[in-house]
Amino acid sequence: MDAVIKPGTNKVARKAQSDLVRPSREEAEAAVKTLLAWAGDDSDREGLLDTPKRVVKAYEELFSGYFEDPEEHLERTFDDIGGYEDLILVRNIAFHSHCEHHMLPFIGQAHIAYYPSEGAVGLSKLARVVDIFAKRLQTQENLTAQIASAIDDKLAPRGLALMIEAEHQCMTMRGVQKQGASTITTQFTGIFQDDPAEQAKFMSLVRG
Repeated sequence: MDAVIKPGTNKVARKAQSDLVRPSREEAEAAVKTLLAWAGDDSDREGLLDTPKRVVKAYEELFSGYFEDPEEHLERTFDDIGGYEDLILVRNIAFHSHCEHHMLPFIGQAHIAYYPSEGAVGLSKLARVVDIFAKRLQTQENLTAQIASAIDDKLAPRGLALMIEAEHQCMTMRGVQKQGASTITTQFTGIFQDDPAEQAKFMSLVRG
């Protein structure tokens, strides 16, 4: 077995993961080989010989969010923004994640807006936060809550609005197989939560 897993902070996690033990690379590759055989193929044929290694390498990238702390990207804020106090919106942040129920991808966009209280964070940092949480096994609802919680806790804005739109392959590739069906989740805090007009403003800007 490899070292204990110590994923980045996640204040809305449903289970602490700091005590989980990560299998070795060899054990992970063996598990992939078992799945190939279970699927009905010959894991020893030429085309599949290196597949276990490739899958494990791909998983390192696809699930790298477990080993990053989103709060680190929100540490530095810029106070010199010329007294700007209005809405800051970053929309169309593309992401891909994996459904925790079937481990199939869901792909979409996140839209984040906030009213700064004591400075603004670099725009790319918001995209980093989305990626870190997306590169974990997720439900879209939990992903939305995690992103909103991390930004709201660290930046303490006067208001935060978040919308995620995604298409889930567990609906399009299997099960009901409904191509083109999308799921929208939102979360609002502060000004956005208290004032429906602010929510409408956010929606209008997101839709362009």
